Amino acid sequence: MDIQNATIMFDALSQETRLSAFRLLVKAGPDGLPAGTLSDALGTPHNTMSFHLNHLSNAGIVSSRREGRSVIYSANFEIVRNLIGFMVKDCCSVEFASIREDKKKGSSFIELSKCC
Repeated sequence: MDIQNATIMFDALSQETRLSAFRLLVKAGPDGLPAGTLSDALGTPHNTMSFHLNHLSNAGIVSSRREGRSVIYSANFEIVRNLIGFMVKDCCSVEFASIREDKKKGSSFIELSKCC
């Protein structure tokens, strides 16, 4: 992760509808949600939601797949994990934050102590 990619992702998330859609996709997990479901849940017109989902997709934060007539969107957890790691690594001192890998579980843990 470099600062250019991080900036693109933060730009994509810096709009209320996109951030809300992203949060719903995180809650949905790897299975994701159809674009129409996101649109209905957020009370956003379908064409407007498509615009926002395209913006998130271009930033690499979400991915999409077609299932029949529906387009299913899901959060790109690996990219988001890298973004969070970038923030902890470059924005906080090792004294305050560290990332611990649990290879058995395939997870990363961010430990914050006396942070900022």
